[in-house]
Amino acid sequence: MPEGHTIHRLAQDYTAAFARTAVHVTSPQGKFADSAALLDGTVLTTADAHGKHLFLGFGTAEHAADSPAWVHIHLGLFGKVAFGPAPAPPPTDTVRLRLVNDTAYVDLRGPTTCALITDPEKQAIHDRLGPDPLRPDADPEAAHRRISRSRTTVAALLMDQKVIAGVGNVYRAEVLFRHGIDPYRPGKDLTRAEWDAIWQDLTALMREGVRNNRIDTVRPEHTPEAMGRPPRVDDHGGEVYVYRRANQPCHLCGSPVRTADLAARNLFWCPTCQRR
Repeated sequence: MPEGHTIHRLAQDYTAAFARTAVHVTSPQGKFADSAALLDGTVLTTADAHGKHLFLGFGTAEHAADSPAWVHIHLGLFGKVAFGPAPAPPPTDTVRLRLVNDTAYVDLRGPTTCALITDPEKQAIHDRLGPDPLRPDADPEAAHRRISRSRTTVAALLMDQKVIAGVGNVYRAEVLFRHGIDPYRPGKDLTRAEWDAIWQDLTALMREGVRNNRIDTVRPEHTPEAMGRPPRVDDHGGEVYVYRRANQPCHLCGSPVRTADLAARNLFWCPTCQRR
């Protein structure tokens, strides 16, 4: 499932390609056809992201500042977005939502959610999500209040979208390694200084992820060039410390990276650098 930086990058990409232009909106698959017909010919006025949720706002050119109609998108495990230049090729019957203007097109396939919603419905989604490190309105205090009272492991809390929105399996594993925190430590045992450092680090790492459209978490002194080691070869790309490196030597201490199931996802950590 894409992590939060990908969704924020998609919001930027939708804005760059379609903002303030009238768009032809269709649903070749048919599952979004009625809503697409309502939006066809309107203007994409804004794109917003919160955690793993993307919101596309549509209105009219004359009333672009008014409350837009929102398309709520959650990619889930199988959702894909593909941009291309105009003219758009004939769509396949797997495309849930297609936008086209004079210069570009974008196809959405396989999302968990693609729904036309109102302003109050959009706000309800924001209200149930935790703070997103990439949003200017994020309140890290709200996350800290929940974490500091919880006996749940910090690794599980970081993946709970009601606690922090947008953090996925990669950022979860990597930020805990970067701060030497055992993933099984209860949230209530995390010090305030440790939490502040985690939040600041997540904000910086995820912003870098938006800029580069990939996740890199190793510090400059631990890059392949600096350490004289081979670069990572993985479909996910990016240089990491522990994610998907089970049984491989830790870049810092050489201990085998461990893995276990936690919160229905594979957890990765170094038992030496992240001693309980």
